[in-house]
Amino acid sequence: MALLIKNVYVNGEKIDIAIDGKRISAVGKDIKGQFDEIIEADGLTALPAFIDMHTHLREPGYEYKEDIASGSAAAVAGGFSTVCCMPNTKPVTDNKYIVSYIVNRAKEVDLAKVYPIGAITVGLKGETMAEMGSMKEAGAIAMSDDGQPVSTAQMMRLALEYAKDYDLLLCSHCEEKSLINEGVVNEGENATRAGLKGIPSCAEDIMISRDIILAEMLNTKVHICHVSTASGAQLIREAKARGVKVSCETCPHYIAGTDELILGYDTDAKVNPPMRTEKDRQALLKAIADGTVDVIATDHAPHHYEDKDVDFSMAANGISGLESAFSLAYTYLVDSGIISLDKLSELMSKRPAELLKIECGKIEKGGLADITLVDLNKEYQIDSETFKSKGKNTPFDGWKVKGKIMKTLVEGKVKYSV
Repeated sequence: MALLIKNVYVNGEKIDIAIDGKRISAVGKDIKGQFDEIIEADGLTALPAFIDMHTHLREPGYEYKEDIASGSAAAVAGGFSTVCCMPNTKPVTDNKYIVSYIVNRAKEVDLAKVYPIGAITVGLKGETMAEMGSMKEAGAIAMSDDGQPVSTAQMMRLALEYAKDYDLLLCSHCEEKSLINEGVVNEGENATRAGLKGIPSCAEDIMISRDIILAEMLNTKVHICHVSTASGAQLIREAKARGVKVSCETCPHYIAGTDELILGYDTDAKVNPPMRTEKDRQALLKAIADGTVDVIATDHAPHHYEDKDVDFSMAANGISGLESAFSLAYTYLVDSGIISLDKLSELMSKRPAELLKIECGKIEKGGLADITLVDLNKEYQIDSETFKSKGKNTPFDGWKVKGKIMKTLVEGKVKYSV
């Protein structure tokens, strides 16, 4: 199929983009030719479609929260051509059969590209190593016990060694469980004011330190998931300066929100790790600007309303994030002057592709036609009721943001359009 995107902004210049099949055939002004479809994009900006390294699609086992079809629809509505789904499914994605099921189901749905992340340990229990090699052969792109930390340093060491042998990225959920002590929010002034049990930020930092030390000793790579603390970001910054092969991600809710959101007892603001203080938020903005943070990932964690419509201490952790991720990031990072649009594109597309060793969209001749069209000037209110995701759980419902996703193309085909 031949498609032409006319009068679209790329790097501030208004051009046309011609697409033939999965790839871009020409980029320039006033492109002529025969096309099956022409998209008039006057006023819109073209970006490489986004890649989410950290998504929970819930299938198999928790389809009442989300499934591959609804999660993929949410992904393309958020400008994502590609998502990597975490293994805390039921049964856990800890073997080649479940990996194959997810790969095949995503192909049937045919919206976003879906890459499963396999479990590091069987059942996410931290006791027995899962079969990384067979999962990679079946289509797993990385390994993680996300939702649970790898419980012992010895198991983490073995996991890093095995991941190195199979050339797989190991993504670590950093949480020292012994310090949680039934905590549900960030330990500090707002937890005290709300009368809720707190989780100290050092619970995250201790595990970040452990995994950095192990990766440094083994001279191998490790990826730190959903960094939320100022001190965690500093640990990673210092490790990178020493040459440690550590990368990390943070999420839009840590960029835009703080633990003040818990004061209204809105369970949609309950997430793990918890949203932290304004000091932590500012430190993360600095870490994004100076290159300490490699990736902005969503940690999209959709829930059924009954999982959130309970007492705060009993509510499930997680925010439905795919459909608001770009707008929150653009508003709080680019429109506020912290980073450039090109840098945001790198954080949401180029860098995750590099870490995962997959191809991302590239707006040049021969580039993969994974493209998102955005109205950067469009201000709107986030409305969770319009989410394609089954999960409507977001503390940002009603927030005014800027930068609206208008169309998403995956390998040259329009998969979402306003």
